[in-house]
Amino acid sequence: MRYTESMRSIALIVFLITSALLVLVAATRPRHSSLSLYELERRARTKNPAAQAELRREILITDVVSVVRVIGAVLLVLSVVLAIEAFGVIMGTVISVGIALLYGRIGKLEIVYLLAGRIYEHLEPALLRFVELHPKLCEIIRSTTSERTDYRPASREELEHVVENCGSVLKEGEKKLLLSNLHFGDKHVEEVMTPRGVIAAIKHDTLIGPLALSDLHQTGHERFPVYQGDIDHIVGLLYIHDLVTLSNKKSQTAEELMEGKVFYIEQTQTLREALAAFLHVKHHLFIVINEYRETAGILTLEDVIEAMIGQKIIDEFDVHDDMRIVAARSAKYNNNSPHGTDL
Repeated sequence: MRYTESMRSIALIVFLITSALLVLVAATRPRHSSLSLYELERRARTKNPAAQAELRREILITDVVSVVRVIGAVLLVLSVVLAIEAFGVIMGTVISVGIALLYGRIGKLEIVYLLAGRIYEHLEPALLRFVELHPKLCEIIRSTTSERTDYRPASREELEHVVENCGSVLKEGEKKLLLSNLHFGDKHVEEVMTPRGVIAAIKHDTLIGPLALSDLHQTGHERFPVYQGDIDHIVGLLYIHDLVTLSNKKSQTAEELMEGKVFYIEQTQTLREALAAFLHVKHHLFIVINEYRETAGILTLEDVIEAMIGQKIIDEFDVHDDMRIVAARSAKYNNNSPHGTDL
C-alpha cells in the first residue's frame, strides 16, 4: 500500500515537471532569419564571419524546429501516462485531455513565452551542434514535420507589392525602373506615342530656306514627317541636323531634302514589339497608323525607352515634357466648326 502511494507521489511530481516542460516547449519558437537564404548566401560569400554564422544557423534551424516539436510530442505522451499513473484511469484521462487542450494556450501567455525564450537562447548552441552532428537522425525527424521553403512571390501583383514595400533596400528610381519593366510588355504603342493632333509635319513642296529653318528649329523637334496632300500620306522624314549643315544656301523643297525611308507601325502593337522593330530596322521614328492606315501619331525610340525606365528623358530642346498632355489640352479646338454637328 505504502509502495503504491509512494509510486503515485513520484508519478505526480514527475507529471508536474513534465507538464511544465511541455508548456515551455510549446512556448519555444525558434526564429528564422528575416533575410532570404539567397541573401544570406550572398553575404556569406563576402567572408563576413557574422554572415557566415547566420547562414549556418539558418540552414540548421529547420532541424532544430523539428527536434523541438518531437520533444513536445514525447512530453505530451509522458504527461498522459504519468497522469493516469498518478490519478487513476478515469481522472487521469480527464486531466490528460485538459492538458492536451490547454498547454498550447498557456504557452502563448507573455510571461511563459519570455521565460521559454530565455531558456532557449541558452540551449540553442547545443541544439545547433546536435543537429549538425546527427544529420541522418534529423533527416528522419524532419520528414515528419513541415519544412520552411525560401520565399518566392506567387504572382506578378505580389512581386509588385514586394518592390513597392521594400523600404530603403531600393531607391525610388530603382523601384520605378523595376515596376515599369514589369508592365512594359503590357503597354501598347498608342499609350506612349505623340498623338496626331500635335504632330509637327511639313508639306512635301515646302521651301526650306533660312526663315523656314528658323521656324522648324523653334519647335524644339529634331525630326519632321513630310506629307503629300494630307497628314495621312506621309512620304518621308526631314531631319533638322541635316538642314543646319547644308552647304547650299539656295532654298530646296522638303521633298528634296527628306529621307524617303518611312516605317509604319500599328497603334495596337505592344511596346515590346515596337522595341524589337526599332532594333531590327535601326531607325529612331515610326509613323503610327490605325486600322484604316490613317496617321494616328508618331513613335520614337525615346518614347519606348522612357516607358521602359519609368521616367522622361528631357533634353535641352524639349519644349513640352509630354506631348499627350498638350494634345488633350488642345482637343477642344480640333474639328470644332461652328456649323458642325456631333452625331
